This record gives sequence, structure tokens and C-alpha cells, in this order.
Amino acid sequence: MSHVPVMLAEVLASLNLHDGGHYVDGTFGGGGYSRAILEACDCRVLGIDRDPEAIARGQALVAAYPGRLTLMHGAFSDMDSLLAESGEAATNGVVLDLGVSSFQFDEPDRGFSFRADGPLDMRMAAEGMSAADFLNTADEREIADVLVRYGEERQARRIARAIVKARPLSRTLELADLVADVLGPAAQRLPIHPATRTFQALRIHVNDELGELSRALEAATEILAPQGRLAVVSFHSLEDRIVKRFLTERGKETPQPSRHAPQTAKTNKPQYRLVSSKPLTPGEAEIHANPRARSAKLRAAERLAA
Repeated sequence: MSHVPVMLAEVLASLNLHDGGHYVDGTFGGGGYSRAILEACDCRVLGIDRDPEAIARGQALVAAYPGRLTLMHGAFSDMDSLLAESGEAATNGVVLDLGVSSFQFDEPDRGFSFRADGPLDMRMAAEGMSAADFLNTADEREIADVLVRYGEERQARRIARAIVKARPLSRTLELADLVADVLGPAAQRLPIHPATRTFQALRIHVNDELGELSRALEAATEILAPQGRLAVVSFHSLEDRIVKRFLTERGKETPQPSRHAPQTAKTNKPQYRLVSSKPLTPGEAEIHANPRARSAKLRAAERLAA
């Protein structure tokens, strides 16, 4: 399956691309954004992905744009050190497409989807604790806390109790069926699968996605040149809330208190200017062509001079 970049035209416009520029695609995935950026102007791109399969898959794109595309395996929260390692001092734009990639979601062996059976894995980097590891070792309270915090699941305690009773769990459909049974026939008639929130919560927890996002926003701020653009596509409220709060806070002048001389406290200048006051969302045509885009929100901001 080919990768369909979400809100591609809007992302490219938000980045304010120009010849001679350098851009960071912090979530390379299938390479959709990187390819479009390279085709839009005579520039260079650093593509980052924590999934080694994405880096291996992207080598064909590297060959298609000799000297212009560099791929590096790592977390986008480390984009500042990865950029330095690539030999660049700063970048003119950073794009982040959050959540699970289409390739990961569509491959049953990665364990992200409840629509096909596979190992209960969910690790983007293919290392560390898997979803099965967590579910089979955590206590009921910890499992319930994860389902509430990252999935906003109202029946978290009931689901956690059933998981502990049924374990060990090892397969995606095994977990999906368990959740559906706990939530009952009414939940099974809803438009979304009963296990959607549970799978989302486990994926976020296993990959520390919200922590990675917060660290990535800080890293992007460090490497963006003045007038550089940050564009972030999020897919659920937890992600969007972090991005909104970060850009709002960094868009204000804030006093820097001094315990030695409070009356002469310095003021931190704003670091960003919002490109638009409200997030952009996909149009009806895109949602119809790519249903996964339906919950997407794009927030973009311009880095101000230090």
C-alpha cells in the first residue's frame, strides 16, 4: 500500500518552502512528505524515523534524490543531535506527522491493528517493552490508569480486570475480542470498534508518544532558524493539546523571575508566531479519499529571532 500524506498541500504551504533551504521530516514513514518537499523546491531534507524498516524502505528515495535526502534512524525527540550529526547547524522547517504510520498500521506482524490478527507488539522502534509485556506484567490499577490517561476509556477498570483475569495475552484479536466482550453489544454497534481506545492507549504508552512529542517540540525550537516553520499534524486531542499549549505559551512574552533582583527581572521574548490562529483540518474530498485523515489537525508556527 502506498503512503498517503495527510493534508499534504496545507503542510507544504505552512512550511514556506524555498530553494536552498533545509528541512527536517521528523516522521519519515513512507516518505510522502519528504518526496513532496524535494519536488517542491531545490532543497535538502533530513528524514528521521525510529522504525528501522522505514529507514530501509526509504533508501530508494535517497537514491532518487542524490545529495539531497539524508535518512537517519532515531527518535524525533533527538532531532537536534541528529541534525548536528548530519553536519547541519540549523534548519528552515520541521514537519511532524504524529501517531502510527500507514505501513505500521497495515502490517499485522507489527501488532498495531485490531482488524487483523498479529502479535501484541505495537513498538514503533521494534525494541523495548511490547504491549504484551506490559499487559502481562502490570497490575490492574496500572493498566486501568493507562487506558484512562491515554485512551480516555470510561470502562478502563472493567477492561483492566478482564485483562488480568485472561492473561497471558499474546495476540491482537485476542485483546480486541476481550474488550468487545467487556463493553457489550451496545458498544459493538457504534461506528468505531470497541477496542479503539484501548489500542490507542497501549500504543501511546508503549512508545511514550506524548513524552516524545513534548521533547520533540523543544528540540525543534532549538534547531529552527529565524523565520523557520514548524508544522505538526496530530490525530487525537491528547497530541493536539500538547502542541496547542506549547505554541501558545512560546508565542507570548513571559517574565523571567530573578530571586536576586525581582524588580529587574528579564522578559523572555516570544519564540513563535502562529501561522494561523486555529488549526487547519482536511477537506471533505480528502476525508472521502483517505478516511484516516478525518481526525487530523495541522498547527503551524514561525520561529522568531532569538
